[in-house]
Amino acid sequence: MIAHLISIGNELLMGDTLNTNASWLGQFLHERGVQVTQVYTITDAPEQIKSTIQMALDKADLVISTGGLGPTLDDVTKKSIAEMFGVGMRHEPSVEEHIKDIFRRRNLPYSPSNHAQALLPENAELLFNSSGTAPGMLFKEQNSLLVVLPGVPHEMKHLMTTQVAPRLQEWGALNSLETRYLKIAGIGESHLADFWLHNIEASLNEFTDLAFLPSPGQVSLRLTGRGLSRKEAESRVDGLRLKIQQQLGDLIYSDEKEGTLDRALGQILSQLGYRLATAESCTGGLMGHLLTESPGSSAYVQGGIIAYDNAVKMNQLGVDASVLEQKGAVCPEVALKMAKVVAERLGVECGISSTGVAGPGGGSPEKPVGTVWLGFYTPAEHFAVRAEFSHSRSFNKLRSVITSFEILRRCLLGMDELPYNLQKVYPASVKRMDQPQKGSADTSTRGDLLHS
Repeated sequence: MIAHLISIGNELLMGDTLNTNASWLGQFLHERGVQVTQVYTITDAPEQIKSTIQMALDKADLVISTGGLGPTLDDVTKKSIAEMFGVGMRHEPSVEEHIKDIFRRRNLPYSPSNHAQALLPENAELLFNSSGTAPGMLFKEQNSLLVVLPGVPHEMKHLMTTQVAPRLQEWGALNSLETRYLKIAGIGESHLADFWLHNIEASLNEFTDLAFLPSPGQVSLRLTGRGLSRKEAESRVDGLRLKIQQQLGDLIYSDEKEGTLDRALGQILSQLGYRLATAESCTGGLMGHLLTESPGSSAYVQGGIIAYDNAVKMNQLGVDASVLEQKGAVCPEVALKMAKVVAERLGVECGISSTGVAGPGGGSPEKPVGTVWLGFYTPAEHFAVRAEFSHSRSFNKLRSVITSFEILRRCLLGMDELPYNLQKVYPASVKRMDQPQKGSADTSTRGDLLHS
């Protein structure tokens, strides 16, 4: 079944209200095997409403509109649909009594304008709305179905869940559909598609889909399988998942839709018996905030120091004043020192640090806006990496955190490749070991900074 969605309301086009209804409906229908192929967002103008609904009915099996069913002058959806179908209006006593009861319970006078909400087009089937005053409506016209719902999100969701969803099977909408998610960080969407998953396309067919869902520093892969039964759909999507897992291996940090990178890193720290401390300059505490978003993070997060001012870097983290004077705060020496000292002072095995030019000002030809040094200290390694992001301050902070989490995750797993082909920079003294050993973290002499 093909569906089109129509969101009605000037407030959506002007940006006064965020259109969450369309995204919720898209996901709701997708999970039930209904394919949404187009979404319209239109004004409250009657002619626009009529022409858009007619166009959607000509193309789709199921059309769902939201908005414009309230009692005020700008709520013209119902009247416009009646005109489109060339029918009059009928009175629904059950709806009017329901509205009056709501007013009585709230000790409010019954508003005459609400009387119009009990009027429905003559060819409409009532979708009774027990969660609000605006009823939904169902029309069976032109070999298509038109579902008209209120724009208030909780009312729309109530009607979709209780009245529309149970009838999708009756309308022949459903094939069984199963969805899986795989999450990757530190590889761009195009790089992932071109170099890691270029041969997966041959595995896709009318029964399986693969979608790339990028976000800052990360990509979620949504895998979908369809079948005449749930078992058949599961078999198809799990076969696709296995092929991708074989390709990507430990680059996948989660196979859960709600899985997060901080949680994946926390699981590895817990398994190794390590705890983590953070030393943050340009990220301003965002590392610590995201690390502690997951319940139970106290098992592996010790604490942190926000060393935004150079005085804090010197006094709390032992950064040499001469280094700051000669090279500035955005350099590998500062990142290395911050990561090591925060781990030592908080008595933990691992430390990470950030120092950079978050922007939008403050850059130079040598250190443009978006330049960030990230430091890492573990029982096996002590190194820093240099990354360059964007001119957006908030984006630079988030990418710095995501990149640091993914680098540490990979290092603790013993993976050689770093995100975005970043290179490690080692300090003058460090002990490299083939296998991580808890509690050992220093110090054979290696000369000046060198790049791997």
